[in-house]
Formats: sequence, structure tokens, C-alpha cells
Amino acid sequence: MAGTIRNMPTADLSSGTYGPSMKNPCRTAVRNRLDDVRHTKETLMDYTFLVNLQQEFALPEKGILSRVLRKDDQINVTLFGFSQGEALSTHSAPTPAILYFLEGEAEVQLGEDKVDAQQGSFIYMPPMLPHGISAKTALRILLVQMKDNSQ
Repeated sequence: MAGTIRNMPTADLSSGTYGPSMKNPCRTAVRNRLDDVRHTKETLMDYTFLVNLQQEFALPEKGILSRVLRKDDQINVTLFGFSQGEALSTHSAPTPAILYFLEGEAEVQLGEDKVDAQQGSFIYMPPMLPHGISAKTALRILLVQMKDNSQ
């Protein structure tokens, strides 16, 4: 099923002008925008909504399939599908990452350790942790890579 991307207005609080009675600018920004638009600037915020990740693509009969769901300056979200017996060799990445196992079973190498992952398993990996994946069954994984924009 196709995803939806929409633009949603959001308050820009960078100006420092929050209105006379605001104690918590984040909590009251929406009220301010509704009550007194002159105190905020409006910008657009993109979001991605997918009804069901399981239906974004069929698992491959052979090989590894990937689909980028969201990529911008702050995050990279990719859905992976592995056929049974496929493997992603040990590698590392410069960003922290999360793996969430949506379907199937795999052996995952995390540094010197090996763990068995299954539907519902969650893995957080710090930057540069060597990791690899071996699919015991057909497998669907969500990968979230967080980028450091502080530099």
C-alpha cells in the first residue's frame, strides 16, 4: 500500500517571541498560533505515514531487497527484505542505528557477540559497532540510522 507524505504547519519558536502569558513555549505554541498568529512564523514540516510496513513490498524469493522510506539530513529509514539463507557481511557505520525485526528469524553479529533475533526483536547499535545479519528464514527488518548534525 502506498505511503502518504504531507506538509503540516508548525510554529517556528526561534524568534523568542512567545506571547505575554506563555510559560512553556512548546506546549502553548499551538494555542498561540490559533489565538494570535502574529506571535509565530509558520513553516512546513514533512512527515511520512505508511499504513503497514509488512505490505510495502513482498519478501524476495532470492537475495536482499531494500527500500528507503525516509532520508533527510537527520535520519535514514530503510526497510530490508532477506530471502532465507541470505547474509549481510560484517560491516560498521559511522552513525548510531536501530534494527527492528518485523518478520522472520536471523542470527545477528554485534561486535564479538552473536544473538538470535526474531519478530519483535530490537537492537540499538552505537557508531562503528561491527555487525552482520544472517537470515535463518525469510526476513523483514526496519533500519533507522540517526545522523549527527551537531558538527
